Amino acid sequence: MASPSATHVVIFPFMSKGHTIPIFDLARLLLNRKISITIFTTPANRPFFSNSLIDTNIDIIEIPFPQNIQGIPPGVESTDKLPSMSLFPPFVNATKLMQPHFEQALESLPPVTFMITDGFLSWTLDSANKFGIPRLVYFGMSAFAGALTRSAASILQTEVSDDEPFALPDFPSIKLTRNDFDIPFRERHPKGPLFDFVMESMISTSKSYGLLVNSFYELESVYVDYSNRISSPKLWCIGPFCAFHEPPKEQQGNSEKPSYIKWLDGMLEQEMAVLYVAFGTQAEISHEQFKEIKIGLEKSEVNFLWVVRKNTEEVDDGFENRVKNRGLVVTEWVDQKEILSHGSVQGFLSHCGWNSVIESICAKVPILAWPMMAEQHLNARMVVEVIKIGLRVETCDGSVRGFVKWEGLETPAKELMEGEKGEEARKKVKEVGDAAINAVKEGGSSWQALNELIHELTETERRQI
Repeated sequence: MASPSATHVVIFPFMSKGHTIPIFDLARLLLNRKISITIFTTPANRPFFSNSLIDTNIDIIEIPFPQNIQGIPPGVESTDKLPSMSLFPPFVNATKLMQPHFEQALESLPPVTFMITDGFLSWTLDSANKFGIPRLVYFGMSAFAGALTRSAASILQTEVSDDEPFALPDFPSIKLTRNDFDIPFRERHPKGPLFDFVMESMISTSKSYGLLVNSFYELESVYVDYSNRISSPKLWCIGPFCAFHEPPKEQQGNSEKPSYIKWLDGMLEQEMAVLYVAFGTQAEISHEQFKEIKIGLEKSEVNFLWVVRKNTEEVDDGFENRVKNRGLVVTEWVDQKEILSHGSVQGFLSHCGWNSVIESICAKVPILAWPMMAEQHLNARMVVEVIKIGLRVETCDGSVRGFVKWEGLETPAKELMEGEKGEEARKKVKEVGDAAINAVKEGGSSWQALNELIHELTETERRQI
């Protein structure tokens, strides 16, 4: 446990792999600053936390997750285990019932300098205020997506149609459509449980001490400055968290390499470039769309490693046998950062979740963007049109939310891996990746921002003693 005089931070990530994994990287960044950390989770998520943090001295506290939530199967304590994302509103609302357990645990801890809690856990602001602890918020989004959503708000309330391009008032060089935004933001008159949840999150964020961004200032300076000029709290770019290098896995123990890494090793020996294919833990892909992905990958003739979360039974139709010399389908949990940093991986077909974008940048791997939900369409715009580190799949009707037939995947996949545009994106992502890694090094922009933030918060704590 932390000594009373030490800087002690409480971290509470949301119960979702995409929200939790970058927080583990952030925790390691803080540990490197000689900060003591207590992290909160629930019983079903505890094994994942323990395994991921086994080489650290982080204290893990588990508090019970609410039971008997309508529609949610018993034992489901993470969104990637939900039968459908339509159950997200009751799931996230149920977390409010954890507040008494959280506060009871806080009472037993040594003095807390500040807490970092997920933006989806808006109720933790009340707990922070009750104990006089500054709260920092983490959403796992880019500054770009937040700034564009804010800038487009007034236009989205007009009668502009779903696929009609419009210029943003604050960023006239960027054109978007209503379909670039997810529900509830793209609705003209948003209402309902999801909208109520979003408003709660935004209000509690505005009343918090700061907003942590897993990015670096040089990448998003225009959007960071815009947000800090027109809204509160202050945005702090202190990432990319994944650019903080851990010891190679071989140094952490003599564990056997996963089969997919051995396969990539074999491709590297043959000097074969591989396209990594993964759509995150939340994307719900229809049977029809899944079929087109298979055809597109097969006809593209590129080498690929495809991580499949759902529809697993649909792969087994002879597809794996037909592509066995150049393609591998993986259904197990993978270490995405390890895959992206492998020498054979030269492209990433991605849903453009922000974690995946920032991990791809750090690994200097160009992206083939296929956004599906949340703010991923905005991230895809950033990747392809603003920082130009990737290409985009082609929908059959031109809508950003349209169906992708196999031709719309085959052509850009070949171009990314073998074409001139792919080579340009590869050069650009190397430049951006170098800048990302320099940002977290001593003296870099993120390194300095984190120093400044910790100094502010520790000085505040001292003045209160």
